[in-house]
Amino acid sequence: LKVQEHGRALLPVVTGFAAVFHHYDFEPETPANGYRTLVKVLQSCLLHIIDKTRYVATSCHGAFFRAEHNACELEAYCGALCQLRALMYLAQRLLHDNGHGQLISLQDGELSRRFVREYASMHKACFYGRCLGFQFSATLRPFLQSVVISMVSYGETYGKQQSSLGIAALSLLTSGKYVLDPEQRGAEFERITQNLDLQFWKSFWNLTESGLVTGFTRITSNPVNVNLALTLPPVQLRLPLTSDPRLSTPVSPPVAHTGPGPVYARLISHEFREGHDTEELLAYSDMEANPLALNMVSSWSQKKARSPWLMIHFHGGGFVAQTSKSHEYYLRSWSKALKVPILSVDYSLSPEAPFPRALEECFYAYCWALKNAHLLGSTAERVCLAGDSAGGNLCITVSMKAVSMGIRVPDGIMAAYPATLLTIDASPSRLLTLIDPLLPLGVLAKCLNAYAGVTCKGLQPVVGSGTLGALGRDTATLLSDLGWGASNWLQSFLDPARSRSPSRPPPTLALSTPPGRSASERILRSDGGGGGGEGGDYPDGFQPMRSECLAFVLQSSCPVIKNPFVSPLLAPNELLKGLPPVHIVASALDALLDDSVMFARKLRDMGQPVTLTIAEDLPHGFLSLSQLTKETEVASDLCVARIREVFLKRDPPSNLRQRPTAASPAV
Repeated sequence: LKVQEHGRALLPVVTGFAAVFHHYDFEPETPANGYRTLVKVLQSCLLHIIDKTRYVATSCHGAFFRAEHNACELEAYCGALCQLRALMYLAQRLLHDNGHGQLISLQDGELSRRFVREYASMHKACFYGRCLGFQFSATLRPFLQSVVISMVSYGETYGKQQSSLGIAALSLLTSGKYVLDPEQRGAEFERITQNLDLQFWKSFWNLTESGLVTGFTRITSNPVNVNLALTLPPVQLRLPLTSDPRLSTPVSPPVAHTGPGPVYARLISHEFREGHDTEELLAYSDMEANPLALNMVSSWSQKKARSPWLMIHFHGGGFVAQTSKSHEYYLRSWSKALKVPILSVDYSLSPEAPFPRALEECFYAYCWALKNAHLLGSTAERVCLAGDSAGGNLCITVSMKAVSMGIRVPDGIMAAYPATLLTIDASPSRLLTLIDPLLPLGVLAKCLNAYAGVTCKGLQPVVGSGTLGALGRDTATLLSDLGWGASNWLQSFLDPARSRSPSRPPPTLALSTPPGRSASERILRSDGGGGGGEGGDYPDGFQPMRSECLAFVLQSSCPVIKNPFVSPLLAPNELLKGLPPVHIVASALDALLDDSVMFARKLRDMGQPVTLTIAEDLPHGFLSLSQLTKETEVASDLCVARIREVFLKRDPPSNLRQRPTAASPAV
């Protein structure tokens, strides 16, 4: 009945979107935007419901049919369908209020504030439990489930005074209950993503920098002959002007916030080339701290000539986390595939070093590489900037800075799912943050505000407020919870007629379920109670489910966010006119999709060479997942193909008529 109710109500909305798509101000061959993605996500949810109901209809009389499990599955997807219905109404309002062909509400501040209020109060746990990752490819769902379970388990140990081994062991112990109880996992994940402070996210994301993870990455990835961590001293450089090479302009070292300081970078090269064995290059590196760099000693007799190409890479991580270590896996593969040395810049991170420190360091490293390309094993005849997410933003803004200073610009840019608008203004793809396990809106806002220098403290775990706050819980209680969960799951499997036992609900459900109301009633409730939403955009009789754990999302009006070197989508045409060819590889299921679409359209309308390629069914950050599935590997190969176009001097046309998928890397 719930499926029928929501389905009938959604039919005219989806039909209206289909009519708009037909007349939209994009060519039919243009890659998808956030509106199309929302419809596709809704379709995916409905297909899951249809598949589950078919299974129930054909298997309900079987000896091993688990009635409770399948009832909970249908409950969860009905809850997700209810929330998706609300998102579709919000998208319909965006389509009505935005200008023709506009995806992002840059002028309507009230529309964006309404979106943030809705996000803060809407129930999201249903998307992180049984329905987790339904919108992504089937091969990615087990990985996403592992990430969510790890994050929730890490949240329990966050802030504890223990060794790394102790924290890892405790997280492993507590993860069992989240495997056995998806509802508890969803509720805890909602709390974490909405209200934990930025330091938690920095700490969790930087787990990829641990010695165990990086060691495993180096073992499983392509071997390289050169892997040098470099320290670039803060000295003034001079570069020739493009208008008159006889003249030069000074390039100062980074000074913002902390004064002059060195810039750190990593040189990765699959092949050992001329320049890599010079004392001048080794003087920039601490050989004792770089034992792997000694691999090149065995290759001295096979030294190759300098490459005519050079790639400069800026890593992602929301401007707040990670270094080149986290991205080393695919950089090693790219160096081998392209036969090019790669300089990856480890810029300073926010909130300790907000804008413009990272931009200054990346620009200085770019200028240093141009001046010292011979040390990097390159003649720098062709230079390509590459980066993902925050790194994609820095690729664009570094090029803009080169244009403004009149020095050589790179020969091309490959930006993967770049952040081109560092606001949380309402857009159809921003609505996807309600269901995104990797980039929820609260986390996105914290990262963007940190880079802009806006301080925002999240809620700390509170002892006594549920599972997440119970950081002092002893091992015996954890084992008891784990044993109860296993027993409950086993009994429900063996006894199909067994109803859910109300004698001992999971601890987390008490957080979001008022006294006297069952979890099922909370999940299927759609009367709008308990929330803080506006409700004005919904038809009579409908309200999305509301969360009793409200999110705090700071929608900053800081003028820094509107700086064109922070949000290049807002840059004047004069500053973008000198950009080199830009290749954008975006992800369809990404909150930043509309950033890529609108920025590519802006460049196209100016006559700038640009391509936009969409990887279907993949999340934000797919480059870091390139070793996991065939789809992410193909998407990584798309990025390599775009970089190769830059090196081979294949300038793209000024249109966006290509629409390949991750399964079909055609150009």
